[in-house]
Amino acid sequence: MQECRLTASDIACRKGDRLLFARLSFALAPGQALQLTGSNGIGKSSLMRILAGLAPAFAGTVERVGTVALVDERPALDPHQPLGAALAFWRRIDGPGDAQLARLGIAGLEDVPVRYLSTGQKKRAALARLLGQEAPLWLLDEPLNGLDTRGVALVQDLAAEHCRAGGICVIASHQPFALPGMAQLELRDFAA
Repeated sequence: MQECRLTASDIACRKGDRLLFARLSFALAPGQALQLTGSNGIGKSSLMRILAGLAPAFAGTVERVGTVALVDERPALDPHQPLGAALAFWRRIDGPGDAQLARLGIAGLEDVPVRYLSTGQKKRAALARLLGQEAPLWLLDEPLNGLDTRGVALVQDLAAEHCRAGGICVIASHQPFALPGMAQLELRDFAA
Protein backbone atom coordinates (compact mmCIF):
# COMPACT_ATOMS: atom_id res chain seq x y z
CA MET A 1 0.00 0.00 0.00
CA GLN A 2 1.27 3.47 -0.83
CA GLU A 3 2.20 5.89 1.92
CA CYS A 4 -0.78 7.71 3.41
CA ARG A 5 -1.64 10.39 5.92
CA LEU A 6 -4.64 12.68 6.40
CA THR A 7 -4.49 15.86 8.46
CA ALA A 8 -7.19 18.48 8.96
CA SER A 9 -6.11 21.71 10.66
CA ASP A 10 -8.60 24.30 11.97
CA ILE A 11 -11.22 23.43 9.34
CA ALA A 12 -14.36 25.54 9.11
CA CYS A 13 -17.28 24.90 6.78
CA ARG A 14 -19.80 27.45 5.61
CA LYS A 15 -23.00 26.75 3.64
CA GLY A 16 -24.56 29.93 2.33
CA ASP A 17 -24.70 32.33 5.28
CA ARG A 18 -24.49 29.55 7.87
CA LEU A 19 -21.23 28.45 9.50
CA LEU A 20 -21.69 24.71 10.13
CA PHE A 21 -18.55 24.04 12.15
CA ALA A 22 -15.19 25.60 12.94
CA ARG A 23 -11.83 24.84 14.61
CA LEU A 24 -12.01 21.15 13.62
CA SER A 25 -8.64 19.37 13.59
CA PHE A 26 -7.43 15.77 13.49
CA ALA A 27 -4.52 13.74 12.14
CA LEU A 28 -4.68 10.15 10.90
CA ALA A 29 -1.72 7.87 10.23
CA PRO A 30 -1.61 4.52 8.41
CA GLY A 31 -3.92 1.94 9.99
CA GLN A 32 -6.15 4.48 11.73
CA ALA A 33 -9.87 5.10 11.36
CA LEU A 34 -12.17 7.94 12.39
CA GLN A 35 -15.97 8.00 12.56
CA LEU A 36 -17.68 11.35 12.07
CA THR A 37 -20.97 11.53 13.95
CA GLY A 38 -23.69 14.11 14.31
CA SER A 39 -27.25 14.95 13.45
CA ASN A 40 -28.56 15.58 9.95
CA GLY A 41 -27.40 18.86 8.49
CA ILE A 42 -24.48 19.33 10.86
CA GLY A 43 -21.93 19.02 8.04
CA LYS A 44 -20.68 15.43 7.90
CA SER A 45 -21.04 15.13 4.11
CA SER A 46 -19.65 18.63 3.63
CA LEU A 47 -16.60 17.70 5.68
CA MET A 48 -16.14 14.53 3.62
CA ARG A 49 -16.17 16.59 0.41
CA ILE A 50 -13.62 18.99 1.92
CA LEU A 51 -11.40 16.07 2.95
CA ALA A 52 -11.68 14.62 -0.58
CA GLY A 53 -10.66 17.94 -2.13
CA LEU A 54 -14.03 18.33 -3.87
CA ALA A 55 -15.09 21.41 -1.90
CA PRO A 56 -13.05 24.20 -0.35
CA ALA A 57 -12.91 24.72 3.38
CA PHE A 58 -14.14 28.11 4.57
CA ALA A 59 -11.01 28.17 6.73
CA GLY A 60 -8.19 25.81 7.58
CA THR A 61 -6.19 23.29 5.59
CA VAL A 62 -6.29 19.62 4.66
CA GLU A 63 -3.14 17.67 3.94
CA ARG A 64 -3.56 14.42 2.04
CA VAL A 65 -0.72 12.00 1.36
CA GLY A 66 -1.88 9.15 -0.85
CA THR A 67 -4.71 8.63 -3.27
CA VAL A 68 -8.24 9.36 -2.00
CA ALA A 69 -11.35 7.27 -2.73
CA LEU A 70 -14.80 8.57 -1.78
CA VAL A 71 -18.00 6.55 -1.52
CA ASP A 72 -21.13 8.63 -0.93
CA GLU A 73 -24.81 8.49 -1.91
CA ARG A 74 -23.92 8.84 -5.61
CA PRO A 75 -22.34 5.62 -6.91
CA ALA A 76 -20.53 7.49 -9.76
CA LEU A 77 -21.63 4.79 -12.19
CA ASP A 78 -23.42 5.59 -15.45
CA PRO A 79 -27.04 4.50 -14.80
CA HIS A 80 -27.61 3.66 -18.46
CA GLN A 81 -24.61 1.32 -18.75
CA PRO A 82 -24.60 -2.32 -17.69
CA LEU A 83 -22.74 -2.70 -14.40
CA GLY A 84 -19.79 -4.43 -16.05
CA ALA A 85 -19.32 -1.60 -18.58
CA ALA A 86 -19.75 1.07 -15.89
CA LEU A 87 -17.03 -0.53 -13.76
CA ALA A 88 -14.82 -1.09 -16.82
CA PHE A 89 -14.95 2.64 -17.52
CA TRP A 90 -13.43 3.33 -14.10
CA ARG A 91 -10.88 0.50 -14.45
CA ARG A 92 -9.49 2.34 -17.48
CA ILE A 93 -9.00 5.41 -15.24
CA ASP A 94 -8.22 3.84 -11.86
CA GLY A 95 -6.19 0.86 -13.04
CA PRO A 96 -6.81 -2.87 -12.97
CA GLY A 97 -7.48 -3.28 -9.26
CA ASP A 98 -9.56 -6.23 -8.02
CA ALA A 99 -13.21 -5.16 -7.66
CA GLN A 100 -14.10 -8.41 -5.82
CA LEU A 101 -17.58 -8.70 -7.38
CA ALA A 102 -18.19 -12.19 -5.99
CA ARG A 103 -17.26 -11.17 -2.45
CA LEU A 104 -19.51 -8.12 -2.75
CA GLY A 105 -22.46 -10.25 -3.87
CA ILE A 106 -22.86 -8.63 -7.30
CA ALA A 107 -21.13 -11.17 -9.54
CA GLY A 108 -23.56 -12.15 -12.29
CA LEU A 109 -25.04 -8.64 -12.48
CA GLU A 110 -22.49 -7.33 -15.00
CA ASP A 111 -25.11 -7.23 -17.80
CA VAL A 112 -27.76 -5.42 -15.72
CA PRO A 113 -28.02 -1.65 -16.30
CA VAL A 114 -26.97 0.24 -13.17
CA ARG A 115 -30.36 2.00 -13.00
CA TYR A 116 -32.08 -1.38 -12.43
CA LEU A 117 -29.93 -2.35 -9.47
CA SER A 118 -31.45 -2.14 -6.00
CA THR A 119 -30.18 0.47 -3.55
CA GLY A 120 -28.06 -2.15 -1.81
CA GLN A 121 -26.68 -3.46 -5.11
CA LYS A 122 -25.73 0.08 -6.15
CA LYS A 123 -23.93 0.54 -2.82
CA ARG A 124 -22.09 -2.76 -3.40
CA ALA A 125 -21.19 -1.58 -6.92
CA ALA A 126 -19.77 1.64 -5.47
CA LEU A 127 -17.72 -0.50 -3.09
CA ALA A 128 -16.47 -2.52 -6.08
CA ARG A 129 -15.15 0.70 -7.58
CA LEU A 130 -13.61 1.64 -4.23
CA LEU A 131 -11.74 -1.66 -4.06
CA GLY A 132 -10.67 -1.35 -7.69
CA GLN A 133 -9.11 2.06 -7.01
CA GLU A 134 -6.63 0.59 -4.50
CA ALA A 135 -6.50 4.00 -2.79
CA PRO A 136 -5.01 4.15 0.71
CA LEU A 137 -7.36 6.94 1.93
CA TRP A 138 -10.98 5.82 2.14
CA LEU A 139 -13.73 8.36 2.77
CA LEU A 140 -17.00 6.51 3.36
CA ASP A 141 -20.08 8.74 3.66
CA GLU A 142 -23.00 6.75 5.09
CA PRO A 143 -21.57 3.49 3.74
CA LEU A 144 -24.17 1.29 5.47
CA ASN A 145 -27.28 2.97 4.01
CA GLY A 146 -29.33 0.56 1.92
CA LEU A 147 -27.40 -2.54 2.99
CA ASP A 148 -28.80 -5.65 4.63
CA THR A 149 -27.20 -7.23 7.71
CA ARG A 150 -24.68 -9.22 5.64
CA GLY A 151 -23.80 -6.12 3.63
CA VAL A 152 -23.18 -4.12 6.82
CA ALA A 153 -20.87 -6.84 8.15
CA LEU A 154 -19.05 -6.94 4.81
CA VAL A 155 -18.39 -3.18 4.79
CA GLN A 156 -17.12 -3.34 8.37
CA ASP A 157 -14.83 -6.26 7.41
CA LEU A 158 -13.52 -4.39 4.34
CA ALA A 159 -12.75 -1.30 6.43
CA ALA A 160 -10.97 -3.39 9.08
CA GLU A 161 -8.90 -5.18 6.42
CA HIS A 162 -8.03 -1.86 4.80
CA CYS A 163 -6.78 -0.42 8.09
CA ARG A 164 -4.84 -3.60 8.95
CA ALA A 165 -3.10 -3.28 5.56
CA GLY A 166 -2.01 0.27 6.46
CA GLY A 167 -4.85 2.26 4.92
CA ILE A 168 -6.87 5.06 6.52
CA CYS A 169 -10.69 5.17 6.82
CA VAL A 170 -12.87 8.15 7.61
CA ILE A 171 -16.49 7.07 8.05
CA ALA A 172 -19.44 9.43 8.33
CA SER A 173 -22.37 7.41 9.61
CA HIS A 174 -25.50 7.74 11.73
CA GLN A 175 -25.36 4.01 12.30
CA PRO A 176 -23.04 2.18 14.66
CA PHE A 177 -19.93 1.05 12.80
CA ALA A 178 -17.88 -1.78 14.31
CA LEU A 179 -14.20 -1.16 13.61
CA PRO A 180 -11.62 -2.00 16.28
CA GLY A 181 -9.65 1.00 17.51
CA MET A 182 -11.69 3.55 15.57
CA ALA A 183 -11.75 7.05 17.06
CA GLN A 184 -14.92 9.15 17.02
CA LEU A 185 -15.38 12.82 16.29
CA GLU A 186 -18.73 14.41 17.15
CA LEU A 187 -19.30 17.38 14.83
CA ARG A 188 -21.61 18.97 17.44
CA ASP A 189 -18.46 19.69 19.47
CA PHE A 190 -17.28 22.00 16.64
CA ALA A 191 -20.59 23.70 15.88
CA ALA A 192 -20.16 27.39 15.21
